[in-house]
Amino acid sequence: MKKNTKLLRLITLAMQVALGVVISPILRVEGMCPMAHFINIVCSVLLGPWYSLACATLIGILRMTLMGIPPLALTGAVFGAFLSGVFYRLSKGRLIFAVLGEVIGTGLIGAVMSYPVMTYLWGREGLSWLFYVPSFICGTLIGGGIAFVFLRKLTNNGVLAKMQNALGTQSYEDRSSVLSNAITIAALGAIFFVVTALAASIFGFSGKAWAYIPYACLIVFPAAAAVYYIIKKLKVAKTDDK
Repeated sequence: MKKNTKLLRLITLAMQVALGVVISPILRVEGMCPMAHFINIVCSVLLGPWYSLACATLIGILRMTLMGIPPLALTGAVFGAFLSGVFYRLSKGRLIFAVLGEVIGTGLIGAVMSYPVMTYLWGREGLSWLFYVPSFICGTLIGGGIAFVFLRKLTNNGVLAKMQNALGTQSYEDRSSVLSNAITIAALGAIFFVVTALAASIFGFSGKAWAYIPYACLIVFPAAAAVYYIIKKLKVAKTDDK
């Protein structure tokens, strides 16, 4: 039984690596690679921090070898992959902490560590310690938002716990709440950001409207999430007063 579980983990890891290598150059926004962060978080939740670290490392090496990607493929992935899994475990299964680990690990630590690597090993000039921070944080927020919605859906259907149990990894009780629902609505903005940006790129849409629509999604959906949260909390407060 243990051998079967270990084999299933390795197969899942291999599938995550293959998926990461394939979708990273396809679903890509200039200066960001949101789907790499999506893979990091999903792998962290399903398999844990060490498997996620291995997954990010293998994807980075393959991207550097096959696609000529600079070392950012590693520095922009491995720290977030590991911290995502650690934060998820420490928080007892809160998905938002898995996303937070990715944001801190990649958006801050990975971005800062990319400076000496790209400057002294890769020979890039004109960089600073914070040069990569804005784009890395934006990428992690977009990829993290997509991962949160995806995993939240699996949780609501009870599928996530079944997958974790089958893999022999730690599963946690569903902790859905008004706040988690609001975060899901806000995270949908990340999905629509990627969809609209890719649509504009693939179909050649131009003009000011298509330049602003993706970024408008990142404003509209969080605003809708805030409204939802306030309305639900007011309803709960009224119910408690009765």
